[in-house]
Amino acid sequence: MAGKSFVFRTARALAAMLGFVIVSGICGVLVASFLVPGAAIAGTTVSKSISYFKGLPTELVVPTPAQTTRMVTADGKLIATFYAENRVRVPLKQMSPFIRDAVVAIEDSRFYEHSGVDAQGVLRALASNLTRGERQGASTLTQQYVTNVANETLISAGREDQVVLSGQKSVGDKLREMRLAMALEKKFTKDQILEGYLNIVFFNRTAYGIEAAARYFYSVPASKLTLPQAALLAGLVNSPSFYDPVANPKNSIARRNQVLAAMLSQGKITKKQHDAAVATGVGLKVAPSQQGCAAATIAPYFCDYVTHLILNSPAYGADTAAREQKLYRGGLTITTTLDSRLQEKAQAQVNATAGANPAKWGAALVTVQPGTGKILAMAQNTVFLPQRGRFDTQLNFNVDSTDPDGNDLNGAGGFQPGSTMKPFTFAEWLHQGRVMTEVVDASRREYPLGFRWRSSCGKVLGAYSSKQNKAGLEAAEDLQNASAGYYRKMPADYGLYNSINTATFAEAAQLDFCGIQNMVNAVGLHSGLDGSPINMHQLGNLLGGTGVSPLSMANAFATFAADGRYCTPFALLRVADVAGQKLPDQAPECRSAVDRDIARGVNKALQDMLAKGSGIYINPKVQSLVPVAAKTGTNNNNGASWVVGYTTGLATASFFGDALEGQQRPGRNLTINGKFYSRIDGYMIAGPQWANYMLQVAGLYPAAAFPKPPAAIVTKPAPKPAPKPAPTPTPRSSASPRASAGPPAASPPVRAKG
Repeated sequence: MAGKSFVFRTARALAAMLGFVIVSGICGVLVASFLVPGAAIAGTTVSKSISYFKGLPTELVVPTPAQTTRMVTADGKLIATFYAENRVRVPLKQMSPFIRDAVVAIEDSRFYEHSGVDAQGVLRALASNLTRGERQGASTLTQQYVTNVANETLISAGREDQVVLSGQKSVGDKLREMRLAMALEKKFTKDQILEGYLNIVFFNRTAYGIEAAARYFYSVPASKLTLPQAALLAGLVNSPSFYDPVANPKNSIARRNQVLAAMLSQGKITKKQHDAAVATGVGLKVAPSQQGCAAATIAPYFCDYVTHLILNSPAYGADTAAREQKLYRGGLTITTTLDSRLQEKAQAQVNATAGANPAKWGAALVTVQPGTGKILAMAQNTVFLPQRGRFDTQLNFNVDSTDPDGNDLNGAGGFQPGSTMKPFTFAEWLHQGRVMTEVVDASRREYPLGFRWRSSCGKVLGAYSSKQNKAGLEAAEDLQNASAGYYRKMPADYGLYNSINTATFAEAAQLDFCGIQNMVNAVGLHSGLDGSPINMHQLGNLLGGTGVSPLSMANAFATFAADGRYCTPFALLRVADVAGQKLPDQAPECRSAVDRDIARGVNKALQDMLAKGSGIYINPKVQSLVPVAAKTGTNNNNGASWVVGYTTGLATASFFGDALEGQQRPGRNLTINGKFYSRIDGYMIAGPQWANYMLQVAGLYPAAAFPKPPAAIVTKPAPKPAPKPAPTPTPRSSASPRASAGPPAASPPVRAKG
């Protein structure tokens, strides 16, 4: 045993001697490189070492580290944050002096004295590591900053596998780090380096940089950190898991007290401050930071919609990966069109309508601003992530499944709008020269296969079967109205505001279907599944046979509210990068779509719908508050019910029905909020949902009276009386012929404008 002990001691002594030689050599290289010009160095070995060291790169690009993106409402309320690394950059002057002193005291006490590499520290650490078998670091704050910047650059470029952790660095890695640190000190001031370090350093997996760490652990900004709080966070960076105050409070306190002792010994705090700080506990007030739309404070589905707009747009990157980098690492400020006042009321209303029904019936509200297209509210009665006792889905009931280019929008794909499609046939009725009160034959219930529908544009939307007529339209064999007693002749506007199916068909039978198609296209209506045009040459689409999203319906009706001006709906008001530079966003894209007088005629009929038509049972208070117009709608099996209504300031689509199964479930014999319905129609649930919401928000946006339509489109002018015949000479004969009444007055010609 004595022999083995002697051998062991001899080996240790030799190792110590070798370590001393190595340390001396490395320190000689460092000192020489710091102090002596390369040309004056004598000795081949040292000269080669110096040449190697000076040959290492000195350029280090210091990019802005990954920043947290914020999505906010138009009135500045936070919707959600997005980050790969939760970080909010703040200048040094907005950090507590305690955190600046604490980090320097514990990590690099000679920070303001060295030039990026502390030769004394290197000598001390290497000697200890080689002679005592310990592991001591010698990295200055500048070197740590270099390492963090290099790693951040690799991660941002998607090269995480190339990141070298501190314990894995080779001698070459350390020399390169030192060389870069020395160069960095020549480029930046000490305070700039300290600021960069405190903004980039890792505290835990949801807190990068001192601002995020202060908010996470103590729910305060970095400027408000107290001495014990700052000391704890300064000690944490050495080993974020071992010194984690949540998981390992004892370790954290011990480390904090070590930092406080260093601050005291270096004269950064007084003995009184030290003792008071040591006497405190951990004192955490953890505010977990969650990112993404699932953690949105409001409007998670609108948030998801905006996220898809960003990720689908080439304006934010060449491909999806680049756009994700921009969103999750770019520190964007995304200001949306959402109005938090309307959003709060909309969400409360859909929750009250059908928030937790076990049968999972969907309720949705979406509001746009006529004349701009701004999306002001978007809500549905579900939660984004599963919750016990709640109806959950990540599908957005209010938007299309895809955008026009086929990019995913995560929408439910639209719902059959039923009779809310009727105003567009009525609008074309007026456009083709008919008047509102012209009588149509709503008694007719059958349009056989041979019926001569008019279509001046022919087969505009694909091939039709040989059984269809030349216009590409099928037969309507037995039209049904919702109520008996309406199979009779009636004015066209009466048929609209009472929602009579046979009246709509009677109008269409006298119109050019290409005009109806143009009208539907003009107001932006399209399939909610794939964005394709709604084929108005299919008779079922006169009554809403193709699924349309609530957003599209609200925006189409907003065209009538805006005197016929169509604006593409948009959600991105402003987008700015971390430096405040404006990035591409959305702006109103408006055009004249419907003749102003025609829009006013539609508005008049839809005001009557609430006053004396199919919406008379909807809350009458909404009509007394502001001038308002609306249309009800229900599909064939009552699985989708609607009210789309508007003032001149707001247009809102309200939906209730089977939102997830393509309206396959009939809306019959169901109980909602304790009330039994043998069937649901638009005015029953979707109607009160719309009215109750509009009662609360309509006053927030000025709503003027709707301009009256000109008399010429309301009713036909009375025919002028026939001119009196010129007097004729009295015939000489005693026989007198019958006086002639003259020819009948000619009817004014029909103006076909389709």
